[in-house]
Amino acid sequence: MATLTVPATVPSVNEDCEQLRKAFSGWGTNEGLIIAILGHRNAEQRKLIRQTYAETYGEDLLKALDKELSDDFERVVLVWTLDPAERDAFLANEATKRWTSSNQVLMEIACTRSANQLLHARQAYHARYKKSLEEDVAHHTTGDFRKLLLPLVCSYRYEGDEVNMTLAKSEAKLLHEKISNKAYNDDDLIRVLATRSKAQINATLNHYKNEYGNDINKDLKADPKDEFLALLRATVKCLVRPESYFEKVLRLAINRRGTDEGALTRVVTTRAEVDLKIIADEYQRRNSVPLDRAIAKDTHGDYEKMLLALAGHVEA
Repeated sequence: MATLTVPATVPSVNEDCEQLRKAFSGWGTNEGLIIAILGHRNAEQRKLIRQTYAETYGEDLLKALDKELSDDFERVVLVWTLDPAERDAFLANEATKRWTSSNQVLMEIACTRSANQLLHARQAYHARYKKSLEEDVAHHTTGDFRKLLLPLVCSYRYEGDEVNMTLAKSEAKLLHEKISNKAYNDDDLIRVLATRSKAQINATLNHYKNEYGNDINKDLKADPKDEFLALLRATVKCLVRPESYFEKVLRLAINRRGTDEGALTRVVTTRAEVDLKIIADEYQRRNSVPLDRAIAKDTHGDYEKMLLALAGHVEA
């Protein structure tokens, strides 16, 4: 369930472009006008605005925005305005450049996009960076992290509801054996998580819990300080309960000392047209505070206004 709100009657794309041009001209930038337009247009509408703006004014809208805006507000507007596949390519490239073993952005993109969305992100990566995402993941990650992340970003999962219960039982047993033996980087364990459909993984993990008594993520907490195990747990959560995964990302971004604007911007911009309403419901259930109120308390200015607009806050 998306939170993005689009007006019942949307102005023509030419009018939107004209208004954006006005927002950039004169003394100072009209940030409110930028939010009113871009903060309330869907991906297809934003794509048309970018195309028409370039044709009309001979300048990429993103470059115009980059010249006029600054700080966290600029980043949220730029990341939001990107086509979803371009955005994923941009975020993935950033993740490879500043890679740390606790950085979960690559896994998040690989596990929460549809097969076609992930394929389009990889194609956008080719076009934008003149190399493959797989190449950069292989180059910038090492050891167990590379072993897990490469098959995840290369995956093209089946998306049907069909489930093979015999396979679910045998693979639940396999997972339990590997985890019991602390073989967390085992090829077969990674193969199950990286290739099976989400419906099949759900069936396998349900059988795992019924047969062996624990949720698999509880058994993967053997060493809470192990960063590879943390990535494995996040992978499982992304595959079976993405709203729970994203709620935790938001909670950590907002509740830590000093806001993690990068994580906050990433989740709001990538999920506003997908399931941010479900994530917000999970956030309120978990924290007893509405997400929009938490955002308003922790951010300020035009950055706050843009985030609230994307989060569907009625006064934004």
